[in-house]
Amino acid sequence: YTSESLAVSTPREHVMQVAMNRPEKRNAMNQGFWGEMADCFQTIAAEPDVRAVVLSGAGKVFSAGLDLSDMEGFIFVEGSEIPRKAMQMRMSIKRSQEAFSVIEKCPKPVIAAIQSACLGTGVDLISACDIRLCTQDAWFQIKEVDLGIAADVGTLQRLPKIIGNDSLVRELVYTARRFEAEEAKQMGLVSRVYPDREAMLEGALDLASLIASKSPIAVHGSKVSLVYSRDHSVREGLDHVALWNSTMLQSKDVAEAVQAGIEKRKPEFSKL
Repeated sequence: YTSESLAVSTPREHVMQVAMNRPEKRNAMNQGFWGEMADCFQTIAAEPDVRAVVLSGAGKVFSAGLDLSDMEGFIFVEGSEIPRKAMQMRMSIKRSQEAFSVIEKCPKPVIAAIQSACLGTGVDLISACDIRLCTQDAWFQIKEVDLGIAADVGTLQRLPKIIGNDSLVRELVYTARRFEAEEAKQMGLVSRVYPDREAMLEGALDLASLIASKSPIAVHGSKVSLVYSRDHSVREGLDHVALWNSTMLQSKDVAEAVQAGIEKRKPEFSKL
């Protein structure tokens, strides 16, 4: 997969790296980015060789958020009648939401590797990822209220469930204040902090390789169940995973994992 705003590579076996590739614009998200991101992760979801993904930003900054220089047609739609303008705007917002929801729906775990600034829609983006790592110099800002808008592509829906502190989420959203890597780790937004970008990317790839060494059927089922259980009751989540595993426990991966353990060897799993 190739596009203007994304650079895609395969640095490790069964591991794909997707890098936002507009370093001269601090990886700001222009109008073309949204469709390219959706297409990219839909392609990855259907790729049987890929088992884990690292999402990064080229250059010094992870993402400056929206590219405000390219938002005229995105924010200000044509037309004079408010209902018709509103319908166009709603469809545009829904397309943007899908660009990040495809990450959450992707059957392969996605690891965000964040250096320096992660602003506005950058926070929406990483909130849709499974795992978040960052550098010591990383900083975050839910910037939308400073632009006169409410965040509308995922932060307000996903961040409260990630960090589990409603009061803190509201503080960060209402004030748009900056918070640093250490606070991000304390609140649970990121799980690890690295000294620099090189160490972080190496750590992200190592983590992705470890995930890729597991049964892809088991990892896929675990992600589906975690996402489903987040939005449903414990009882509904248990019913869902029981139904899921009634099929998936019949996979050859189960026998291979058990046999490899008995023989003290690394298991070998087939493609998805």
